[in-house]
Amino acid sequence: MNTSTRRRMLTTAAVASVSALALAGCAADGGSGSESSGDENVTLTITTFGTFGYDDLYEEYEELHPNVTIEATNIDTGGNARTDAFTKIAAGSGLSDIVAIEEGWLGAIMDVSDTFVDLRDYGIEDRKGDWVDWKYEQGADAEGRVIGYGTDIGPSGICYNGAAFEAAGLPSDRESVAELLDGGWETYFEVGADYTAKTGKAWYDHSGFVWNAMVNQLDEGYYTSDGELNVEGNAELQERFELLGAATEGGQSAAQAAWDWNGGKSFVDGTFATFVCPGWMLGVVQGQVEAGGGDAETGWDFADVFPGGAANWGGAWLSIPESSAHKEAAAELADWLTQPEQQVKQSTAAGNFPSTTEAQETLAADAAPNAFFNDAPTGSILAERAKGVVAQFKGADDSIIQENVFGPALSALDRGETDTQGAWDQAVKLLNELVG
Repeated sequence: MNTSTRRRMLTTAAVASVSALALAGCAADGGSGSESSGDENVTLTITTFGTFGYDDLYEEYEELHPNVTIEATNIDTGGNARTDAFTKIAAGSGLSDIVAIEEGWLGAIMDVSDTFVDLRDYGIEDRKGDWVDWKYEQGADAEGRVIGYGTDIGPSGICYNGAAFEAAGLPSDRESVAELLDGGWETYFEVGADYTAKTGKAWYDHSGFVWNAMVNQLDEGYYTSDGELNVEGNAELQERFELLGAATEGGQSAAQAAWDWNGGKSFVDGTFATFVCPGWMLGVVQGQVEAGGGDAETGWDFADVFPGGAANWGGAWLSIPESSAHKEAAAELADWLTQPEQQVKQSTAAGNFPSTTEAQETLAADAAPNAFFNDAPTGSILAERAKGVVAQFKGADDSIIQENVFGPALSALDRGETDTQGAWDQAVKLLNELVG
């Protein structure tokens, strides 16, 4: 790792920690022992984040491999997982044998990709055809080293509360909601204005997540495809910001704190009616509803529609640090967890959508009803939403820009502390201070 990259990585870790909450535990050291699981006893550590749906798979793997013990750490959010990973990379120790990497900070990881093993040495090229092309390619660095087994991708639909729609005189069945919202973001906000006028309640939870979805939908977001910053002077980006700002100033935002939602109660008490939902968010919604005292009867559903068309938000990879004392055994586990059969099970457990084509086809064909979301066939809906999805290039500070640049500016807009132009100006100021 060269000096400039190390300095950049340390700066990135420091910036990320500004907004990070207390981490939900630390990853354990790899320890010492045999590299391959073989017949010798081995303990493998793995760090994930959010809702991965791996708990049952860990147990299954241990049953298939009685000599393997898995010690798992799950961090609450991808942003906090970023802070955890970069803090340990900077320290030169502490990374788990397997580390989950999120799409939003993959670009920053690629600056220090030599921290992780080249999985071509462990046979990943034999599986290249398993994944959608762009997912496999995203996991390769500039030298062609492949550092991640692809887990999920993030095709997006709209979660909505059917009971709230009915109370506002809006159609609540999935097909009618898809027709109602089938259009650009202008349509989404027009329906939102009608809903807010009729009910006096918010249309979406907070501006930050809606903004993230709007940005991810563009061919190029905060960075151009060749890695240049793409915010200031970006007319398309500012036009979308102004569209969102007008809706927020009109009362459509519930001004929720990101990843909070009043302990889940805001999903239950009708505080807002819609929620942007990449596949992995389905597990988040269910967890929040249950935390807030609700259940399947609370009325949340999932529609096969997304304003403006296909969009990808999120997705992850499993990577093996060079510091692991169990690289071969860790690669065996990461490979197994990302096989199509396991990706289907992961989707059933957490709602996220697979990156392997075989698993995608299985979910599309099964059309299994999701009891929590009014029996919506969430897997087949996501398969439909995945058509045409190609992930946007994410630069090194992409997640910093989303969380620490636009996050505070949009929160101020949500709270009525500034107007749309003021929020944009605040974001540009923060961009120059934190990223440059």
